[in-house]
Amino acid sequence: MTRVVLKLGGRVATAAARQAVELHDAGNEVVVVHGAGPQITANLHERGIPVRFRGGRRVTDPATLAVVRASLVAVGAEVSAALGPTALPLIGDEIGLRARHLPELGLVGEPLPCRPAAVEDALAAGRIPIVTPIAVGPLNVNADEAATALAVGLEADRIAFVSDVPGVYVEGAVVDRLQADHAHELLDAGAFEGGIVPKLLAAVRAARLGIRTEIGETAVVA
Repeated sequence: MTRVVLKLGGRVATAAARQAVELHDAGNEVVVVHGAGPQITANLHERGIPVRFRGGRRVTDPATLAVVRASLVAVGAEVSAALGPTALPLIGDEIGLRARHLPELGLVGEPLPCRPAAVEDALAAGRIPIVTPIAVGPLNVNADEAATALAVGLEADRIAFVSDVPGVYVEGAVVDRLQADHAHELLDAGAFEGGIVPKLLAAVRAARLGIRTEIGETAVVA
């Protein structure tokens, strides 16, 4: 049986949930990790709370964290509803998702590999765990990094990052294959900015650890 971590971006989380069902129905163990970036930003703007990013991570004070958590939980509930009774929503800081605190960014953490018992129990019961990426603390964590940390801890065979773009663009075109070393060269050269930076770093890490890794149509290989 193949174990798959499916990371769904906030813009497509509910619409793309069907992919989890298809993978599950094909006989795979599926863990969904979702983001909520656009929803968080919109909710912060509504409340007049400044939106700041550094290196693709959201600078997070207590007021921001409250909005982050509420937004993520809401998206997790929407994804679970879209999947139906097979889904089991799980909130990261309640099931032991761990992270190394990055105090220079506020209440932000760098996810650490872990194997939550709640996720393993859900898989054993034939369910699809829907993991909301908040770490113990609580700490705000990047959802792409959280997905890779879970994939490593759960010894997943595959991780797929699904977003509103078809893959990784290099020189204006989506590439079907990207070597990890070349990806790092492009990152170091400043070829990418914004949310793709932590996503690509997370994908490179997973690929180098032997996990089959895809960002949309782009296979990231060690």
